[in-house]
Formats: sequence, structure tokens, C-alpha cells
Amino acid sequence: AAPVKAAPAAKPAPRPAVAPKINPLSKPFIQLKDTLMVKTPDFTKTFSDAMSEFQTRAKEAYEKSTEMAGEASEFAKGNVEAVVESGKILSSGVQDIGKSCIDEAKSAFETLTADMKEMAAIKSPTELFQLQGKLMRRNFDSLVAFGSKSSEAMVKLANESMAPLSSRMSLAADKVSKAA
Repeated sequence: AAPVKAAPAAKPAPRPAVAPKINPLSKPFIQLKDTLMVKTPDFTKTFSDAMSEFQTRAKEAYEKSTEMAGEASEFAKGNVEAVVESGKILSSGVQDIGKSCIDEAKSAFETLTADMKEMAAIKSPTELFQLQGKLMRRNFDSLVAFGSKSSEAMVKLANESMAPLSSRMSLAADKVSKAA
């Protein structure tokens, strides 16, 4: 017997084209996406504006710091000049006081020599006591005068030598008060 042939397999009928189903919840997300894409700012512009502002501020800060460094340098230079000037005044004043002391010492030695000659010429104890009283009064008056003169010279020297430094301190105080 002859083998039985199977009927050829029927091809399935083509399906009609159906539109894909849209999830009803996806529509608001699509609208939100469209809204965000339209209203989102241009971040590159924002970033570039921020960088531009940063550069401008950095440049201003650099210029200001350079100016302040120049002022600080000038101020420091003025301070050094004031210290040097003060030192010159002090040195000159100390030399003058030293010369004055040397002159006073010479004068005191000459006076002492004259006093010794006077004492050598004394003939009685009464004359000795009178001469000693006279010498003590004179020496005490000289001591007070020399002390007063020396004190005035020292005070004057201190004031003169501190004047340049004092003026710099006043200038510094003015700068600080203006900065605050």
C-alpha cells in the first residue's frame, strides 16, 4: 500500500495590524518630559556665566591684593626709614650727652684741683669748717643743676628719637581705622 501523504500544512492567516496599546499612565510622563525639555535652562550658558563672574571676581581680588601688597611694602619701607631716622637721632643725642658729661667731668676735676689748693692754704680748723660748708653748698647746687640738666636732655632726646616712630604708629592707626 502506498503511503498516505499528509496534506500540506496550512499557513496561518495573517493577523490584522493592531495599533500598540498606549498605557494611559504614560501620557502624563510624556507631557512632563516635553515640558521639562522645553523649560530646562541652558546649563552651559549658566556655567559659562558663573565662570565668567568667577574670573571677574578673581581678577578684582588679584588687583586689590596687588595694590594692598604695594601699600604694605611702602608702609614697611616707611617704617624702616622711621627706625633708621630714630636711631640717627638717638645716636647723635647720646654723643651730645657724652660730650656734655666729659665737659662736666673736666670742669669738676678743675674745681677739685682748685679746692685742694684752697684746703692746702688753710691755717686753722675754723677756716677748714667754713671752706667745707662752702664747698658742700656749691657741690650740692652743682649736683642738682647737673641732674636737672641731664634729666631735661634725656627727656628731650627720648621725645625726639621717638617722634619718627610715633608718627608711623599714628599713620598705622589711621590706616587700621579706615580699613575697619
